[in-house]
Amino acid sequence: MIESPCNKVCLLDPRSGWCLGCGRSGAEIAAWTRLSPEARRAIMALLPARLEGLAA
Repeated sequence: MIESPCNKVCLLDPRSGWCLGCGRSGAEIAAWTRLSPEARRAIMALLPARLEGLAA
């Protein structure tokens, strides 16, 4: 099973392009299943800061 930060709140912020639920970009979401585990982990490491920025 592929690890995913998806929490079923799928709405892209028009300003940043990041998902308001998980923090990924539309391109990252679309490519998620094709990314290596290392690439997914690297993106996941960025998500907390992205979501914090969206909340500000």
